[in-house]
Amino acid sequence: MSSPSNNPQDPEETQEEKKQYGVLLYYKYTQIPDLDSLFSFYNSNCTSLSLLGRVRLSSLGVNVTVGGEMSSLESHIEAVKSFGDFFHGTDFKLAPCGSPLDDAVARESGFTSLSIRIVKELVTLSSHPLPRELDVRNSGRHLSAVEFHSALQNAGKAMDEGSKEVVLLDARNLYETRIGKFHTPNVETLDPGIRQYSDLPSWIDDNSEHLRGKSVLMYCTGGIRCEMASAYIKSKGSGFENVFQLFGGIQRYLEQFPDGGYFKGKNFVFDHRISVGSSDPNVLGSCLLCGLPFDDYSSRCRCSHCRMLVLVCDSCRTKGAVYVCELCQKHGKCAGSIPPVGEEESDLQQILPKSISPGPEISSQPELGQGAGPARKLRILCLHGFRQNASSFKGRTASLAKKLKTIAELLFVDAPHELAYIYQPRVCSDALSSPPQQIPPPTDECRRKFAWMIDPDFKGMKENDWKIADGPFNPLQYQQQTEGFETSVTFLKTVFSERGPFDGILGFSQGAAMAASLAARQGRLNGEIGFRFVILCSGFPVQLGDVDHASVNCPSLHIFGSASGNDRQIANQASRDLASLFEDGSSTIIEHDCGHIIPTRTPYIEEIKSFLRRFL
Repeated sequence: MSSPSNNPQDPEETQEEKKQYGVLLYYKYTQIPDLDSLFSFYNSNCTSLSLLGRVRLSSLGVNVTVGGEMSSLESHIEAVKSFGDFFHGTDFKLAPCGSPLDDAVARESGFTSLSIRIVKELVTLSSHPLPRELDVRNSGRHLSAVEFHSALQNAGKAMDEGSKEVVLLDARNLYETRIGKFHTPNVETLDPGIRQYSDLPSWIDDNSEHLRGKSVLMYCTGGIRCEMASAYIKSKGSGFENVFQLFGGIQRYLEQFPDGGYFKGKNFVFDHRISVGSSDPNVLGSCLLCGLPFDDYSSRCRCSHCRMLVLVCDSCRTKGAVYVCELCQKHGKCAGSIPPVGEEESDLQQILPKSISPGPEISSQPELGQGAGPARKLRILCLHGFRQNASSFKGRTASLAKKLKTIAELLFVDAPHELAYIYQPRVCSDALSSPPQQIPPPTDECRRKFAWMIDPDFKGMKENDWKIADGPFNPLQYQQQTEGFETSVTFLKTVFSERGPFDGILGFSQGAAMAASLAARQGRLNGEIGFRFVILCSGFPVQLGDVDHASVNCPSLHIFGSASGNDRQIANQASRDLASLFEDGSSTIIEHDCGHIIPTRTPYIEEIKSFLRRFL
C-alpha cells in the first residue's frame, strides 16, 4: 500500500498542489524604447515558463495578467525586473490560488492560452477621440492602502488644504460594483453604473459638478483604470485638482485589511478566480430574478441584449433562459423582444427581478418557465453612414430589425470621428444689427454626427463647432472621405473585444465601405475583428488599394439602388464596383427601386432573410 504522502488522491497533497498555482497582475506606464524587443522577451519568457493569460504592450507601457506555477511566476518577475530600468517601481501583485476548475471560465478569462499583443492603449478610456490629449503623468496622486483607509476614516477633516469635501469614485463597471464596493459613513460613493470603462469619460462629463471643488478618491481593481481616468478629471482644470487614487487598487487594500476594512463584498477580477473576498461573510450582490443575496458569476449568465454579466442564483437559473440586465431594463428592453427562431408570434415571457417594480416602459410578465427560451440568433454589428449616428441609424432600420427579429439581433455603435455641425444660416437683422448677422442654431437642438472616414483636411471636432454649408448637397462628397480608416479599425477592435462576438456586419453607405474594407483585410486582423458575413447597403469601394477584382473571399449580400438612379447619393455603378471585388460564388446582389434606404418590403425582405438563414 502506498504511503499517504505518495497517494495522488491524498487531500493534503491536492491542497498543496493548488497552493503552487498562482495569478500575477501588474502594469507600468513608462516609455518603451523598443517594442519589438519587449515583445520577443515576453513571448520567449512566458512560453518557456508555461504561463497563460494576457500581455498587452504599448509604447506607453505594459499591462499583464498571467497564471501558472508560483515558482514560474516568481521567475518571471525577476526576469522582468532585470529586463530594463523602466520597470523600476512596478507593483507586482502575485496571489496563490487553485488552478482553473471550470474550462469555460478559464477560456472566457483568457487562461487557456497565452495572448501577447501590441496595442495603442493599455486600457481604452474612450471609444471616441477625447476633446483633449491626456498625459498619464498628470494622474491623481497615489495613496497607499493605509493612506486611503486613513483618508476615509478622517473624511470631513483636514486633507491637504483641509476644507474639501471627500467623495469616493468607483472607476469600474456595473457588473463589478454589483458584488463589492467601498462604503464609508458620511462619505458619498459615486457608482457610475457603466457597462464598460470607455463609457466613464461621458459619465464624468455629465456629473462633473459632483466632483468640482472636492477631494476625489478613486479606486478600481488593480489601479490601472484610475491612472487615465484621474488624469481625465484633472484635465478639466480649475476645481478638479484634488484627485487621489488607491495605489494597487482593491487587491492591495484587501491584502492590507483582510477583514475588508471599508470595502464591502467581493473584488471582481479578470481571471479564472472571478472574484476575491475578505474574511467578511456578508454578500453584497443579489440575484437578478429573486433578489436574494448572491454574488457568484461562475455560471457566466449574460444579458441577452448587451452581453453584460448578470447574477442569477442556482434556484432561478434554467437552461435556455433569457436574461435582461438592469441597464437594458432601464432603457425599456425586455426578454420579449428576443423571440425564438421561427416563432414570429411567440409566447416568450419577460424575465424581471421580483424585487424591482417595472417602469412605465416595461410591462410586468410572469417568469420564463423551465426549458423555455429562444434559439441562438445572429448578432449583427451595424455601421451607420457618413454624418449619421447609432441612434438615427437604429431608427432608420427599425422596420428591418422588426422583420428580422426572429433570426437576428442588430447592434449599433457611433463611429469614432465626430463631425462639425453643418447649418444653413439664419439671418438676424434688426434696427441695431448692421450688417445682418448669420446665427447658427443652438447646439442643444442638434444630435452629434460621426464618420468612419473623413476628409484629409479634417481637424477634429471642437465644442460647439459649427460650419456653414458651402452650397447644396453634393452627392459625390463620399469620394472626399479618404482618411481615418486605421482609427476606425482600432475602435472596432475594441467594440469586438468588449461587445462581441458578432456573426456579421451590416454597413450602410460609408459604413458599407468600412465593412467591405474589413472583409478584405480579415486575414491581417489576427482574429481581433472576426465575422462570417457582411451586408453592404448602398456601398462603394474605398481604402481597398491592393484588392483585385473578385479577390475578397467573404460571404456578402450587396443591396443597392437600380440603374434607373433612384439612389441619388451613391451611384448604382459605385455599388456594382464594390460587389465586383467579392468572389462570385460568395456574393449575392439585390437591386431595388427604393432610393437611398434599406428596403424591407416584398420581395426584398425575403431575399435578405434567405441570405441570413445560411448562417443559422
